[in-house]
Amino acid sequence: MTTDSLALNSNKTNLSAWIWRVLMVLAAAGVINFYADVLTVYEVAIIIITAIGMAILGQNWPGYRWHTAAVAVFSLFAVSIYGNELAAADSSFWLNYLLASQSAFMWMSALFVMATVTYFAGLLFHSEFTEKVASFLTWSATTMGMIGLMVRWRESYLLGADIGYIPVSNLYEVFILFAVVTALLYLFYERRYQTRSLGGFVLLVISAAVAFQLWYTFDRQAHVIEPLVPALQSYWMKIHVPANFIGYGAFAMAAMIGVAYLLVDKFQGRGSAGGWTSKMPSFNLMDDLMYKTIALGFAFFTLATILGALWAAEAWGGYWSWDPKETWALIVWLNYAAWLHMRMTKGWHGRPMAWWAIVGLFVTLFAFLGVNMFLSGLHSYGTL
Repeated sequence: MTTDSLALNSNKTNLSAWIWRVLMVLAAAGVINFYADVLTVYEVAIIIITAIGMAILGQNWPGYRWHTAAVAVFSLFAVSIYGNELAAADSSFWLNYLLASQSAFMWMSALFVMATVTYFAGLLFHSEFTEKVASFLTWSATTMGMIGLMVRWRESYLLGADIGYIPVSNLYEVFILFAVVTALLYLFYERRYQTRSLGGFVLLVISAAVAFQLWYTFDRQAHVIEPLVPALQSYWMKIHVPANFIGYGAFAMAAMIGVAYLLVDKFQGRGSAGGWTSKMPSFNLMDDLMYKTIALGFAFFTLATILGALWAAEAWGGYWSWDPKETWALIVWLNYAAWLHMRMTKGWHGRPMAWWAIVGLFVTLFAFLGVNMFLSGLHSYGTL
């Protein structure tokens, strides 16, 4: 490629980045102007911070820009079909089979499972084309999941202005959020490291979340939108929960990379250096990716914990009450703080850290689900 061609590509990239930034500014300004009568100062701040974050994230990531555009277009299309009548879904092909929240979530679930199988097929058969298809399926699933969340947000308000809320309030909704966030994190690192060989491993934990969400839907009818309990009727939920699940998603991704690391190490130790292991990234790359995802997750989990303490002070009158959920959140935080400390100060890496990342996922899983199942406290609204 000539110097002129490189300069032209660079100029195109810079132009698209600036267009993206301007679009985010206009979108934020439009939302604030349209809903000015009902937005609090805190919600305006959340919108501005979200727009800044999306502008930064998308400026050098074309896939994210296309994803965001598709979510915006199809979500607005679905909302326009609904109008002011939730019953419109019964007579609309687009809503009934594709864009109503429950329909979108079913598509998301199927696409994530298909992507998991396709990633492994690409790895086993050394097919770059198959892996590209898997990436496309993952983007499609992530887009459908996010569309479902956006449309569910509107559906909650169609049930009643006093019922409407951002859909991150119960286990059903946050499992969908977990799947979407984890997939986006993976897709970001897939592009950065230019490898798709870890896709099947990371998508396994997403498929497990999808399986739980489907069981929760059909066995417990968890998809039904219900009014929020008083403690959740707060702007804090809009920032505390997403920050928490960026942390959870990053920890889950690190654990699955740890699984891949240990499997490759085991098979190569048996002299099976060929086959699927030859397609896997180097140990150094997987080790570095574990470190970076845990560092990212720790940063957001720390932020979420601080936000949760501020929310608790407003809702219950104290920053910390040693509620079981709070106690286990502290255990999760200490676990990953220790992991990062040993990595950065002692130089630990490789198999011990991979095992630790996997154990950390089970600690996090208990904090997330186990506390709801076996313990009670101020967070009892999250029970199974």
